[in-house]
Formats: sequence, structure tokens, C-alpha cells
Amino acid sequence: MSDTRALRVIQQEVEACRRCPRLVKYREKVAREKRRAFRDWEYWGHGVPGFGDPNAKLFILGLAPAAHGGNRTGRVFTGDRSGDFLFAALYKAGFANQATSVRRDDGLNLNGAYIAAAVRCAPPANKPLRSEILHCRGYLERELDILRPRAVLALGKIAWDAYLEILKQEGRIASRAGIRFAHGAECTIAEELPRLFGAYHPSQQNTQTGRLTEAMYAGVFQRIRRFLSQA
Repeated sequence: MSDTRALRVIQQEVEACRRCPRLVKYREKVAREKRRAFRDWEYWGHGVPGFGDPNAKLFILGLAPAAHGGNRTGRVFTGDRSGDFLFAALYKAGFANQATSVRRDDGLNLNGAYIAAAVRCAPPANKPLRSEILHCRGYLERELDILRPRAVLALGKIAWDAYLEILKQEGRIASRAGIRFAHGAECTIAEELPRLFGAYHPSQQNTQTGRLTEAMYAGVFQRIRRFLSQA
């Protein structure tokens, strides 16, 4: 099976997934009730799959779809302020063909990058349960196995820990305690594994308070580009 086909199989499984009753109930409730600004939209209301370049060398891992972003549009980091910030940075770094991501058919293409979330359904208050992260782990494991990226960028501590937990379960690391998340963190866990980078999640609570700036993201992507050019 080709990588493109294998990724499509995962996407279809994510879209149909109903393993977490709390998340299914919440995502469908949001899709029915909608936000006034999007009352004319037909909300997606399903699991939100990863997307991007099937030949990606950079794997970007977020937390979860936003209730009125990815849960509305059907594409992660699409249709919300976090996505506005992220895709502007990806475009400037050459990983995207445009700086905006507003709907699934808006012409966006990723170049050398693939984006997914640790949890594939919008969680209440953006706080997934540990069991919900565990239920989604298999999708992430399979995507990483198919893509075999050279770099992983974790957006926030939950994404960072979700990736490290996979390595721990695979026996690649004994513990994740000594591999600490921080914005700008970078580490080589083993030569055969992707270089791990960390960045603050582009949520409004980070971008609107000045905790995270465009320059901070640009710096991370510059380092990733430099690493990939040498890998």
C-alpha cells in the first residue's frame, strides 16, 4: 500500500471514530448548536484527521481540534485564531503555499510538513482526559511509522508528552521525566529517531498575551529548516 493510501485509511478511521463517548457527545452538541457567527455553516462534527505532505520530513503535533475551528471545518488548525498564527508562520518558513487556512477546500497545501493532533476530537474546555489521549495514540503511532519524519515539532506540553509516551511504550526511552518541554526546546533522543522540537501552542492565551510572538515561532522554524537541510 502506498504511503498516501495508508494515510488516507487512517484519516477515514479517524473520521468514523466513536471510541470516546464524552468527546463524541461534545463534538456533536457543538455541531448542532453552533456559534452565531457560523450559523450558516454545516459543522463537521466528527474526528478530525491529520493532513499534509505524504513525503513530509516535519511532523507537527498539536493538542486537539478547536470546537469552532477544526470541529467546524474538518481540518485541524483551520478556521480559528490558532490556525491563523500557525499557518502564517508555516508560510513564511516555506512549509505552506499560503498563509491562511479557513476551510478544507481553500487551496492550502503543505510542503514537507504534516500536521496532526494528539486528540482527534474537540474536548470540552480544551482539556482531554488521559484515556482520550490513549485512545488516539494508535493513529499517531501509525502516522509516524508511515511518514518517518526527520523532525517532530510538539506544540505545547500535552503534545510533547504524547509523543514521548509513544517512545516510552516502544522501549525507545526508559522515562520521559528528563526530557522537559519548553518553547525552543530541541533534543536528539537517538540518532535513528526524529529530532524533537518544542514550541508554545499558538492559542490565543499565548499569542494575545505576548507570551508567544511571531518572532519566537520564526526562530523555531528557522532552526528546523537548518536541521532538515543538514539531515
